[in-house]
Amino acid sequence: MKKYKRVWMPLVISLFSVLTFSMAQARDLETDVVVIGAGSSGLAAGLTAKYGGASVIIFEKMPFPGGTSQFAEGIYAVESSLQIMKNIGLTRDEAFKRHMESTHWHANARLVRAFIDKSASTIDWLQQQGIEFIEPAALFPDGPRTWHLMKGGGAALVNTLFAKVKEKGVQIYLETPVKKLEMDRKSRIFSITAEDKNGNVLRVNAKIVIISAGGFTSNKEMVQKYIEGGNFAVPVVDLAQTGGPIQMAWAIGAAPEGVSVVMSIPAVPEEKPDSQLWAAGAQPYLWVNQRGERFCDESIIFTFPYAGNALSKQEGGIMYSIFDEDTKKYMIETGIQYGLGVFVPVTTKLSRLDPEIQRGVKEGKAFVASSLEELATRMNVSGKTLKATVDENNKICEKHHDYLFAKDARYLRPIKKEKLYAVKSTFHIFTTVGGIKINHKAEVLDKNGEVIPGVYATGNCAGGLYGDSYEVLTTGGSLGFAVNSGRIAGENALKYIGK
Repeated sequence: MKKYKRVWMPLVISLFSVLTFSMAQARDLETDVVVIGAGSSGLAAGLTAKYGGASVIIFEKMPFPGGTSQFAEGIYAVESSLQIMKNIGLTRDEAFKRHMESTHWHANARLVRAFIDKSASTIDWLQQQGIEFIEPAALFPDGPRTWHLMKGGGAALVNTLFAKVKEKGVQIYLETPVKKLEMDRKSRIFSITAEDKNGNVLRVNAKIVIISAGGFTSNKEMVQKYIEGGNFAVPVVDLAQTGGPIQMAWAIGAAPEGVSVVMSIPAVPEEKPDSQLWAAGAQPYLWVNQRGERFCDESIIFTFPYAGNALSKQEGGIMYSIFDEDTKKYMIETGIQYGLGVFVPVTTKLSRLDPEIQRGVKEGKAFVASSLEELATRMNVSGKTLKATVDENNKICEKHHDYLFAKDARYLRPIKKEKLYAVKSTFHIFTTVGGIKINHKAEVLDKNGEVIPGVYATGNCAGGLYGDSYEVLTTGGSLGFAVNSGRIAGENALKYIGK
C-alpha cells in the first residue's frame, strides 16, 4: 500500500496543480482608455470618455467603488445654478484669487483656474446623471457657500456614477488591482496588467491611461517618508490606498508634485463620524499635549487641516480636550459650537455624551476625575504643568482675552467644577492629496515639464492644487477636484485620440 501511495500522491498533487493553473486564466484585451481607480474621479473620467465615443475599461482594487469619495458630504463649485438661485455672489475670479492667496501661490495657477471654471458646469452634469443636491452651504462660520451638499452624500454620488458607467457599457473590474503599467514610447501604446482575486490576469493594450487611484494613506513607508507626523499618523478610514499607481507613474517618467500635502485632523481613535465622544473632543475649548501644555488656538478646528498640522508637531501626535461638568452640561443641553460635518451638525445637543464618555473610559480614550491632580494622573501628564495650564486658561477666561494665542472670546470656557473630563485625540489623516505632476489639462508631466503623451492623472493622485496644506477655504475641494479633474481628463483624452 505504501508503494502505491508513493506513486499516486505525486500524480494527485500534479493533477491538482494543473487544475488550479487552468482555473486561473489570462486574457488579452484592447481598448481606447484604461482608468485605474473607480472613485468619483475615475468614474467621472471613464463616463466622460464613454460619452465621447471611446471604449473604456476601469480597474478597481477594492470590492466596491468610491474610495474616500464615499465619505464626502458635498462638492465645491462657484457660480453654479444652485448658488445663483440662493443669491450667492461669489465669482470665479474672487474664488481663484482667494485660493491662490491661501496657498501662497504655491498652487499651479492654471490648474486651479481650470478646476474653478469647470466647477459650475459639473454641478449641472452631475444633476444630469441623477445626483440630487440639497444646498450650497458653508463649512465654518462666515465661510464661503461653495460646499454643495448632496442627498445621500458622497456614497450616493458614487453609486449613481457607478450605475451610469455600467449602464453605458463601460467594462469595470472590481477587486482587480493593476499590477504593472508599461509604455511603448514609439507606438504610444500602454500595456496594463491587472489581476483579480481569483488570480486571473488581464493584459490590456490602451491608447490612454488615466490614473485615478487616490492617495497613499495605507502605505506606512510613504506616509513616514513624505508626511510630517507620519511616524504616528493613522488613517481615518483604511481603504488600502497604497500609492502603487502613483509609483507606477513615477516609474514611466512622471514627475512628483504635492507628495507631502495631506488632509489631516485630530480624531478620537476608532470612532465613527457620528460619535458624540469625538464631537466633544473636537470642541474649541482647552487642548493640551502630553506635557500638559496648551499648544494652539483651539478654534483652528474650524479649518480642521490646520488643527491637524498643529497636532502633527506634538509628541506622539496626541492631545487631550479638557472640560468640566458645566461645559459638559452645556454641550448636552445647549449644543456644540463645532460640528462633525453633517454627521454631528453644529448646535447638536449631545444627548448620548454621558454613556459615550463611560465607554471611552473603558477603552482608554476618555478620562473622568474629581480633581485636577487625579485627572493628570489618569492622563499620565505632569500635574504641575497641567495645573499651570488650567490656571492660565481660567485667567484668560476672566480677562475675556486670549493673550496667548488670540482665540475668539466666544470659545473661552473656564475649568472650575470639580468633576473634570478629558478626551484623547490623535493625529489622523483622511487622505493624501498629491503625487503626480499634471498640467491644467490633467496631462501628466515629466521632470522636464514636458507632457507624457496619453497619460492623465486626477483627484488625490495628482498634485498642484494646494500649497503645503489642504485648504478648506475652497470648501468641498477634494471631491470637487476629483470629479472636475476626472471630467477634464476624459475630455482631453478624447481630443488626444481624435474622438
